[in-house]
Amino acid sequence: MSSHPINEPILDYEAGSEHKSNLKKELNKQLNEVLEIPCIVNGKKVYTNNTVIQVVPHNHKHTLANVHLAGKKEIEEACKSAIKAQTDWINMGMENRAQIFERCADLLANKWRMRINAATMLNQSKTVFQAEVDAACELIDFWRFNAHYAREFHEQLQPLVSPEGTINTTEIRPLEGFVLAITPFNFTSIAANLPSAPALVGCTAIWKPSRNSYYSNYLLMQLMMEAGLPDGVINFLPGSGSEITETALANPDFAGIHFTGSTSVFQGIWQRIAKALPSLKGYPRIVGETGGKDFVVAHPDCDQKGLTVALLRGAFEYQGQKCSAASRAYIPTSVWNGIEEKIILETNKIKMGDCNDFTNFMTSVIDERAFNKITGYIERAKNDSKCNIIVGGGSDNSKGWFIEPTIIVTTNPKSETMVEEIFGPVLTVYVYQDDYFEDILDMCDKASPYALTGSIFSSNEENIQKAYNKLRFTAGNFYINDKPTGAVVAQQPFGGARASGTNDKAGGPLNLLRWISPRSVKRNNLKIHDWTYPFMDES
Repeated sequence: MSSHPINEPILDYEAGSEHKSNLKKELNKQLNEVLEIPCIVNGKKVYTNNTVIQVVPHNHKHTLANVHLAGKKEIEEACKSAIKAQTDWINMGMENRAQIFERCADLLANKWRMRINAATMLNQSKTVFQAEVDAACELIDFWRFNAHYAREFHEQLQPLVSPEGTINTTEIRPLEGFVLAITPFNFTSIAANLPSAPALVGCTAIWKPSRNSYYSNYLLMQLMMEAGLPDGVINFLPGSGSEITETALANPDFAGIHFTGSTSVFQGIWQRIAKALPSLKGYPRIVGETGGKDFVVAHPDCDQKGLTVALLRGAFEYQGQKCSAASRAYIPTSVWNGIEEKIILETNKIKMGDCNDFTNFMTSVIDERAFNKITGYIERAKNDSKCNIIVGGGSDNSKGWFIEPTIIVTTNPKSETMVEEIFGPVLTVYVYQDDYFEDILDMCDKASPYALTGSIFSSNEENIQKAYNKLRFTAGNFYINDKPTGAVVAQQPFGGARASGTNDKAGGPLNLLRWISPRSVKRNNLKIHDWTYPFMDES
């Protein structure tokens, strides 16, 4: 059995440190060049000359890259190359594949760390801490732990019984064909994990990165190629999600989809896959994580200071652009009376601006479309008599897409900011009477179609267990006296059910199991030369 990895330590980038100095130099370097980003098809760079620009969200007049978009020709060639590459990729063997991705992890932990962190900070407007835990630590963990889990499959999935004269084994085969990985902007780690996890176990992949993270994702594609990823195993296609999906589904060798994004898009893809089934070789695996309306429920006996910190961090880190971000809170009157003034005071202390200024806690939201959507929710709340914005509510898109951290208190538990995913720095609080705790648990369970993350704050184990049981299906990742964000690979494998996805738990072995198609093998060593059975003998 392979040795167990450990989680990658988080660098602090403290004042005067070499890490901070090196990262600052890398940020300046990347700001002073414009990268030309091609498609990568069968290991070759393809410049289509159909380009879009990639800008810095907190300074949207600054261009980071010109990105060449894939057309139908490039998409079809990528599918062909993925299919062609699979035989040699399988024959390479699991151990050699695992070693490639472990080299990826080693490169990211050292030579590539500052480059990928800086790219993530600039491309996706992350603070240094948010980039470090995402683009470096989590992705390093994905690659190392996935390799560990894949090795264990070959031992753990073998049959338990082989009668005398028989040898039973299981071949850990990949899916037959390629996997389409459609990845999100908000986590660089997820973007690289979605194509590489299926690849580790022998699948090949078409990688459709988010239009808002082409820059950082392309650098990761280069890193994987430097680590020895063979041509055609992962094909990098910036471009139209609809066109890439349509072309992939028209190919009989389409074997599955690994998706993180919006619920509506995932549901639409699922429907399209169903219609495509008659022309496909097999039943595709459909794995998706699609968002959340993540909750915090407080009991009157909770630690008020701990709750305040959890709300601030959970709601406003990375501008609330996490599918796990604390977006709705149910707080008893006695607790709210104790923390309202404090949470307003602390929210007003939050600094927001350029990621180069390491004193900032927040930067900008990702693009104009997100800015307009989020500010629309805030404006409607301002005009809702049952909602009161107690802090924040302002915005400015003149230089970057900046939105103030905003807290809304509502008397309507079904108000739109209480039940709809916003994906921005907006927290809505519903204040309830202290003795209605169990009713609030029922309300929380039924309020939203999502079931991704949530947390309970209480100092009493009986109350914690009540919430644990009543909210069993309300969150795939459940936190006790902690914010509902910050899942760690191998510690809290991540995913939710209901409208939040298929709950296949990235960061654990369950996700990798979705990309294999085992073959049971029976080897008979007995010489059976008589076709009759003993029961047929009448003597």
